[in-house]
Amino acid sequence: MDRVKNFVVVSAHFPENYQYFAQRLKGVGMNVLGIGDGVYDELPQELKQSLTEYYRVDSMDDYQQMYRAVAYFAFKYGKIDRIESHNEHWLETDARLRTDFNVRGFKNEDMNQIKRKSSMKAVFNAVGVPAARGRVFKDVEDAKRLVKELGYPVVIKPDSGVGANDTWKVNNVDDLEMFWKQRQENVSYIMEEFIAGTIHSYDGLTDQNGHIVFSSSYIYNQGVLDAVSANSSFFYYIRRDIPEELEEMGRKIVKGFALKERFFHIEFFLREDGSYMALEINFRPPGGAGVEMFNYANDIDIYQEYANIVQHNQFTADVTRPYYCGYISRKSGRDFKHDNEAVRAHCGDQLMKLIEVPEAFVPVLGRNGYVVRAKEKAELLDMLAYIDA
Repeated sequence: MDRVKNFVVVSAHFPENYQYFAQRLKGVGMNVLGIGDGVYDELPQELKQSLTEYYRVDSMDDYQQMYRAVAYFAFKYGKIDRIESHNEHWLETDARLRTDFNVRGFKNEDMNQIKRKSSMKAVFNAVGVPAARGRVFKDVEDAKRLVKELGYPVVIKPDSGVGANDTWKVNNVDDLEMFWKQRQENVSYIMEEFIAGTIHSYDGLTDQNGHIVFSSSYIYNQGVLDAVSANSSFFYYIRRDIPEELEEMGRKIVKGFALKERFFHIEFFLREDGSYMALEINFRPPGGAGVEMFNYANDIDIYQEYANIVQHNQFTADVTRPYYCGYISRKSGRDFKHDNEAVRAHCGDQLMKLIEVPEAFVPVLGRNGYVVRAKEKAELLDMLAYIDA
């Protein structure tokens, strides 16, 4: 009789929709072992029912507590087969635990390549995908030399970082000097040429052999940095078709990083001349409502398909991309013409979900979010415009 596999879910309670990974993993016969800092009695009932056991730590940032949790699971249940959070914030913790417990997946030695933007850029270049010019600089004089090569404006951000945190658009030497005075001294920064364009993504999931079994693509109305600084509505949507050039570049990048049994989210600039340029890759599903939007756009259950990949290395859904699916935020401090009841009446059964955004994501995604879908792009954009009015 085959041994029951043990899957450790890091941050089992957050984000809330990720509990469906735990549910589907249990459904395919795995022991699902949760670690988190949330109180067990406050976990959603569905999550409790999905977990074989839950280990609460006081702080998930304390590695010794995380190590003891996995050690306890290994002692009680045997070999640990998977450790995963699907969360950028815990990427290094996941890798460290996998290294210490000899679990398949990214390990400590992989972190430099998958966390540092300079290393990502090296892979993009190696597989023949264009990326913004730039490099890590060591001091203000080096920065001034580099900006002469690139020309203003430039973008400066931590070489290892998430989203728009500590990202600067530098338009002149005064901006550069202000950045240098306010920078974090223990952080390594990369400077890149500023690229004008809209952000398009290539997203998907690979099986245990590294084959892409699911793919999708988002178009964003603005970047995360703009959404935070402008406090304006932020929307994005899944397209029904993926341009051939974008798909080809995305597949090259996935192969270049040798991704196996993993979600990925690759961002590109679509430039004014119609060409694509790689921005960065995230080794996780898209944030916010992104995972659920995969389901709404395709009438599939991507949580189930992930569990099928882990347990059986099979992807069984028929992906035909029948819908465009969009998300739009409403930021605080602005009056909108249509309340939620009016939105429900206007969108009808094409309003798939109304979301109260977790506090951590409010600066980017807004206080309230709306997920809608339609078979025609014009119809989808009409609903997004109605919500934003």
